[in-house]
Amino acid sequence: MHLGNLNLGNFLFDVFVIFMFVVWFWLLITVFADLFRRTDISGFNKVVWVIFLVLLPYLTVLAYLLTQSSSMAERQQAQAQKARDELRSIVGFSAADEIRKLDELKAKGSITEAEYGKLRARLI
Repeated sequence: MHLGNLNLGNFLFDVFVIFMFVVWFWLLITVFADLFRRTDISGFNKVVWVIFLVLLPYLTVLAYLLTQSSSMAERQQAQAQKARDELRSIVGFSAADEIRKLDELKAKGSITEAEYGKLRARLI
């Protein structure tokens, strides 16, 4: 079976190109997701970003990441907290209930003072 001119260098280059494509695709999806999730900019500004993402994708993704990266992280954290709170309200979880359970475990001697403090801090 003849594989053509396939050597280790060509193989590694192909793997690198595929990796870069996956990273690029992931960045593009991340930017689009953040852009459409935003509530602090108008629809017109979103359309402008999308037009530039279609016409000049590499430059626009880099510009978006450079100018919006800190607020992207804040929006991601806020969304995660909102999802956590929503799940807690659906499941019936409350921090007060969990703290009460921790108090009971500490009183029984099941957990140490250090574990209690660490778990309580995580809940609050």
